This record gives sequence, structure tokens and C-alpha cells, in this order.
Amino acid sequence: MGLVHEFKEGKDDLSDQNEMFRGRTAVFADQVRVGNASLRLKNVQLTDAGTYKCYIVTSKGKGNANLEYKTGAFSIPEIDVDYNASSESFRCEAPRWFPQPTVVWTSQVDQRANFSEAANTSFELNSENVTMKVVSVLYNVTINNTYSCMIKNSIAKATGDIKVTDSEIKRRSHLELLDSEASRCVSSFFATGWVLLSLSSYLMLK
Repeated sequence: MGLVHEFKEGKDDLSDQNEMFRGRTAVFADQVRVGNASLRLKNVQLTDAGTYKCYIVTSKGKGNANLEYKTGAFSIPEIDVDYNASSESFRCEAPRWFPQPTVVWTSQVDQRANFSEAANTSFELNSENVTMKVVSVLYNVTINNTYSCMIKNSIAKATGDIKVTDSEIKRRSHLELLDSEASRCVSSFFATGWVLLSLSSYLMLK
């Protein structure tokens, strides 16, 4: 994508900066000389994902490093009885995911069962045309059995569990980030987690 940010001779030099980063980048100018060459990127977008290269040149030497920056969206699914279906069915729905995940249904009673033919899963783009709404319906379920709907992509894994008995419906859900670094960099956005990993800048220090 070209130049993200250049700091040269004690000040910013953004004459060759890529327009997509215009007005969104900064360095900590008062800390550069003591070794902090971090880049601050505002208004982070999914399109900012990619490999970033950091170049540093000083009177005492030079160095560089490549860092991979990933973005993604995930949300905890809501799971319930699908009262609109013609047979006993469960509906698993999550508002935002990116990249497109896989959806797998399992059962506590028969852990080896393959429910791929008994489930109908759809992915619908949201209004920003990037993230997608996930809806999966599992048909022909039985009572007194716990079913799990697992949604997973390269960023996260979220699971919703449901059990229906003669007297009640029990539900629970949990989320697991698949990158150990991500757990320190998560923010919520409309019930969605956006993962921002290992971002660095293009810097030239002289």
C-alpha cells in the first residue's frame, strides 16, 4: 500500500504518504530519540490488514522488521428453539463475522454424529458489505440432549449450547480467541469483537 508514515530529521515527512492513511497516523515525536518508534493508527479499518515493514536508520546503525497485522470480526451466537420451522429445530444466529467462518453442530449424546445434512447455514452481508450475519438452523432435534453450535474463523471460535427438557430451556455461550496476542488487543463494537494484531509502521530516522 506504500508509505504509511515517515519521521525524518526530528519531524514528520508525509509528502509521499499513501492517501488511505492520510490524517490517521502519528508517532510519539518526543519519544523517538529514546527508542519508542511506535505508530499510532486511528480509525482502524478492515482494509488496513496486511504486512507492515518498519525501517529505522540512525547514526549508530539501522534495522528493519516485518509485522503481520490482522483484522477480523466475531460475535457470540444466540441460540434458541426455531418456532417457525416445521419440525423440532434450533436456530443459531450471530450478527457479525469476518472472514467468513465455518459452522459445525455437535451433540453431547452422540459426539461423533455428523449434522451437516440436517443443518441449513446461510451468510448474509451486513450493510457495510464486509462483515456477515451468520444463521444456522438444525432440524429434527431431540429433547433432553445438549446441542452445540460452533462458529469459527482464523480469529476466533464462539460456541452456543442449548438443551431443551420437558420443563425448561437451558442456554450458554462462550468465546475463545485463537491468537494469544489477540486477547490483549480486543475492543467491542456493536456486540462484535474487532481483533487488531501487531501493527507497525514504515519509519526512517536520521
